[in-house]
Amino acid sequence: MQPIYNIIVFILMSNLCLAQQSVSKGDSLRQEGKLDDAIKAYKELYNKAPNHQKNTYNLACAYALTFQKDSAFYYLKKALKTDSSLWALADTDLYALIDDSRWSTIENEQMKKFQKKNGMLKQPEYTKQLLNIILKDQVLDFYVDQAKKFYMENGYIPQWYYPLGNMKKNIAQDNYSKIQQLIAKYGWPKYSNVGKLAADAPLLVINHHEDDSVRKKYLKQIKQSCLEGEGSCMEYAKIQDRVLVNDGKPQIYGMQFRYKLDQTLEPFPIVDPEYVDQRRKKIGLEPLKDYLKRKINYDWNVEQKKR
Repeated sequence: MQPIYNIIVFILMSNLCLAQQSVSKGDSLRQEGKLDDAIKAYKELYNKAPNHQKNTYNLACAYALTFQKDSAFYYLKKALKTDSSLWALADTDLYALIDDSRWSTIENEQMKKFQKKNGMLKQPEYTKQLLNIILKDQVLDFYVDQAKKFYMENGYIPQWYYPLGNMKKNIAQDNYSKIQQLIAKYGWPKYSNVGKLAADAPLLVINHHEDDSVRKKYLKQIKQSCLEGEGSCMEYAKIQDRVLVNDGKPQIYGMQFRYKLDQTLEPFPIVDPEYVDQRRKKIGLEPLKDYLKRKINYDWNVEQKKR
């Protein structure tokens, strides 16, 4: 059962490249694992609409996933010309580019544009290192997602998933060591110091660690950051529920899922499910019915009450 749970933990997340827009022909092909065909589709649209920033960005991502670095950098620079966000610096699809000397230029330019638009960050160097951890944390997710698709269609885990799962495990351990060093040096990251995206780095690393004692160690700090508006309440809910599920207890927020016999997903048992939306609302989360439908296409029909 453990390998299946690992797949759930590792890949039930939104990919950055595709999280920013509706699905196009290129996106669909990419999700099917047909990267060469996806590149052709993205290129076709690029030739018609070279200023379509999202398509150009996804084209760069597809090239990076196939380790065609020159083409990836070429289109990434074009895509980021008018982009002042830091999304690209945390995008796992661009992992193949981060050891290239050209990556530091991308990194510095995005940091400069972001701060010009949003104001100076109090800990900019910390921000860059945290974003790098996020990028590495989710590396291989595209390929592991193909393992999930295979499992859903065939009912068993493909043999090529296991080396990927082991690599993910090693990356998680390395990232945890790094995040401990950074927290010791800079303190617990806050939205007001490093920005919202970067501040989530330790939460992702902690959630993906194989040892529940790590999640329990930081749970109080994660909850405090959520309640103070300095950290992600979504990630807090995921980690809190994962700790409970792993202890054999019902979850609080409905954030952890399991496979049924028909290979579809459902939430693990929830304590007092008729009050789950009230609990979720207190920390700023959407109704569970909406979340489950969007996340795993599950129909949640428990009538909600208020105390």
